[in-house]
Amino acid sequence: MTNDPIKPVLEATGLVKRYGRVVALDHADFELRPGEVLAVIGDNGAGKSSLIKVLSGAVSADEGEVRLDGEVVNFSSPMEARERGIETVYQNLALSPSLSIVDNMFLGREIRSQSVLGKIARRLDRAKMRDIAREKLTELGLLTIQNIDQAVETLSGGQRQGVAVARAAAFGSKVIIMDEPTAALGVKESRRVLELIQDVKSKGMPIVLISHNMPHVFEVADRIHIHRLGRRIAIIDPKKHSMSDAVAIMTGAQEPPADTIAA
Repeated sequence: MTNDPIKPVLEATGLVKRYGRVVALDHADFELRPGEVLAVIGDNGAGKSSLIKVLSGAVSADEGEVRLDGEVVNFSSPMEARERGIETVYQNLALSPSLSIVDNMFLGREIRSQSVLGKIARRLDRAKMRDIAREKLTELGLLTIQNIDQAVETLSGGQRQGVAVARAAAFGSKVIIMDEPTAALGVKESRRVLELIQDVKSKGMPIVLISHNMPHVFEVADRIHIHRLGRRIAIIDPKKHSMSDAVAIMTGAQEPPADTIAA
């Protein structure tokens, strides 16, 4: 457990995950503080994806524990994690292209009408769903989306990412995890996503950002978790360390400074 006076929102200690003879997580630790953007970086095969899958309920660890607000949790599915307030924006966005923006926002958690038809025929309260969707999109500044009933497949890459982020912000009450949110986007759309991250952070929501894009990481992250060979080897402050330092530590070319190992 961490000795940091700041109580983490989401914390993991000693996580181990094996896939046959492959050790994806080797007693890995993790700590997300309230209201921060924590970037998670690491080379391919370092175990970042396995770490995030455990935190988001997609897989179960063989050993170790995860704590949410100090309480030990054992998520058996992403749905359980979502029910506890952890929302994940996956790299593939997990959106249904043929469905509307509203339908994607509420996919799997549609609001039923309180009328008799809603209770018996399971009719949806589409007006309420539209109002909430519009409110969340407006909060995040996605005013370029004029028609929230339009199909997601008609949106640009940046707009789709915005819908996925808005969905996470609408329902995530504790943590938002974002996996490579700018990987497939152009410069302008990437800029908007970084602004969205700052917008969500400004509302007090802590964010875990997994990214290979070092300039983006150093622009928005408050702290950087460096993962190597299945475990966290350092946490650095982007204001005190350079991108070159981060890459060198990540690849093993440089030993982590003593103060970053204990962070």
